[in-house]
Amino acid sequence: MASKLSPWGACRSLTIRTRSILQHAERKATAAPFHMARRGMADNTTSREPPSGSDGALPPSMAGKASAEQPHTSPRPEQFAPNWLNAEAIARLEQVAAGEDMYDNEEGLKFGVLSQLPGKHDHLQKRYPEVLDQVTKLLMRDGKLSKAQRDMAFILNFLRTSSAPKVSPLRPLLPGAPPAHTLPLDPVAYLTLAIDSVAPLLRIRSMKGMAGGGQALEIPEPMAARQRRRVAVQWILDAVNKKKSKGSGRSMFAHKMAEEIIAVIEGRSSVWDRRQTVHKLGTAARANLNHPALLAKRK
Repeated sequence: MASKLSPWGACRSLTIRTRSILQHAERKATAAPFHMARRGMADNTTSREPPSGSDGALPPSMAGKASAEQPHTSPRPEQFAPNWLNAEAIARLEQVAAGEDMYDNEEGLKFGVLSQLPGKHDHLQKRYPEVLDQVTKLLMRDGKLSKAQRDMAFILNFLRTSSAPKVSPLRPLLPGAPPAHTLPLDPVAYLTLAIDSVAPLLRIRSMKGMAGGGQALEIPEPMAARQRRRVAVQWILDAVNKKKSKGSGRSMFAHKMAEEIIAVIEGRSSVWDRRQTVHKLGTAARANLNHPALLAKRK
């Protein structure tokens, strides 16, 4: 049986394959050029290595042509990430190259001795601001501290990303408070200012039977800073619980809490009315401090 292949067909198929190989090679070409040579009627081309002498150098006749075809390129410098870790590592290597010790520590110690040891009452749990830690504990339910911490992180992030509040002149904040447009830059100060501004200065203590006839005697009593903040946070939580739910999810409570804090700064919260009521009762009950029953008890 005669073969169906012919020399002209073989040459044609070889030409087509060679062209496809060349097109693929041109797309993947790098900086090094190819040395091409044509053979016969076909477009077959192959890459050739430049001739070299016994010592690996080019002949004088090919030196000029090779320098024109292949320009000399300097090696690409090694790049390092611009951070302090790489800078410190390079500094250590330079010390070793100069014959110095890599670790400038005392003999026998891998790391240097601390200049100041932690105090007796310095604990890792107290690394957060006092107000932040107190509010987080008040947000905790059923002993789930991790959930309260997630809610507090959401609240601080909401305050940080929210727009600057508009302070109402009818509800002034604490004297010396930072400008309103700078509050989102420091969410911890934002939260502290809202709580301290709405915290009551005193509480009404009811003493049963002291007024005579079985009536209670109401006496105003000042509170410490931690007590004042606790009452303010409880008032804010009461206002948050009265709000309508915005949907399911564990972040809905934190979202409502953050909005209520912004409302406190802007003077729109109902907590301001509770604070004003307590102060009015305290002002009216100042006369009870000189009650005969109370003076006799003090003696």
